[in-house]
Amino acid sequence: MDDFGFGPDGLRCEQVSLSQVARRFGTPAYIYSSATLRSHFDRLRSAFAAVDPLICFSVKSCGNLHILRLLRNAGAGFDVVSGGELQRAVLAGADPRRIVFAGVGKTDDEISDALRVGVGLLNVESPAELENLSSIAASAGCTARAALRINPDVDARTHAYTTTGRKETKFGVDFDRTAEVFSRARRLPGLHLCGLHLHIGSPVNVVDPYVAAIRRAVDLIEELHRDGHVIDTLDIGGGFGAHYRGSEAPDAATYAAAVVPLLVGRGLSIVVEPGRSIAANAGLLLTRVLYVKQSGAKRFAIVDAGMNDLMRPALYDAYHFIWPVEPEPRFVPTDRATAHELDNLLEYDVVGPVCETGDFLGRGRRLPPLARGDLLAVFTAGAYGMSMASQYNSRPRPPEVLVDGAELRLIRRRERYDDLWAAELDAGAV
Repeated sequence: MDDFGFGPDGLRCEQVSLSQVARRFGTPAYIYSSATLRSHFDRLRSAFAAVDPLICFSVKSCGNLHILRLLRNAGAGFDVVSGGELQRAVLAGADPRRIVFAGVGKTDDEISDALRVGVGLLNVESPAELENLSSIAASAGCTARAALRINPDVDARTHAYTTTGRKETKFGVDFDRTAEVFSRARRLPGLHLCGLHLHIGSPVNVVDPYVAAIRRAVDLIEELHRDGHVIDTLDIGGGFGAHYRGSEAPDAATYAAAVVPLLVGRGLSIVVEPGRSIAANAGLLLTRVLYVKQSGAKRFAIVDAGMNDLMRPALYDAYHFIWPVEPEPRFVPTDRATAHELDNLLEYDVVGPVCETGDFLGRGRRLPPLARGDLLAVFTAGAYGMSMASQYNSRPRPPEVLVDGAELRLIRRRERYDDLWAAELDAGAV
């Protein structure tokens, strides 16, 4: 699952004690394991090797430049959905030809920037965007290589906010309109529409929806070939699951075993866009207990990390395993899925300092008895953790620390109060 585990000195990331990290960098703080990032990427590459895919790490899931560089060195390309993410990938040293640019609302400036740097593929979400891309590319005197995102109307069986492959979502083009859009694209200058793009949602902890979506896509490609369109690329998206509760997500080999046979021998360049499955279990959030209090029947552990640091519980009611970093020996868990079955635990709502009732990291959690100053780890926070963090309540965002073996490195400093209003003071100079 990852390279976090309990030793004689408490929870460790690889060879580094997390108590040591907290003493050095304070809390809250994000901690990442280099070994986990590399191993998860390598497992995906190995599992899908038969189709030699371009594995484009999803920058939105975890966009720190140092992590992007680590994954670039491991062989990753990048999936971006904004101009800012594009610039992050370029600054991290990405080969622009190994960048795919998706997103339902690309601005003209973002499209122009993508064409200027030479991204390998623009994933187009609508006929209107296709026409706009054609106009911008023709004006710039270049040809945009593009894929059309199709909506396969497949239920990914995930949270309503993160399912993206149903007709009622804002993403992609209805499946039955694809042939019409490709026919219109033939007449558009500055455009080479050569691929299809799928993304059905995230996290998807079953393989059946991928099988259904890819079968529809390859049938559609054969139909488009019969109509004279040349399709050389299929971007199957990402959304592969991660272990939040225990071992609920299939491993890379299981996804690949279902998907690869549908793709082998078709002469297609395959793109995969994983994010969560690489980064989620590679990171956790350290936080310290400020106060413990009883309110009616409720027992609260009030910690120094809040919804502005980790938005997922408040936004999706998402589950993250939480446990003390330095538990007594009788409370050292052998398995995260069954840790809450240990004897002599107490039930807590683990909540933050933000002025919202929805500011919680976990509710109704059975935990060892907690006291002021205890250090807690919030697991599986490497994806959509820091990348969704905000300065709400004028709270500076936490630092990020990258561990590699026995080495630890600060890869983003903790924000200071003057970072909160720096852009406002600069406004008068515009």
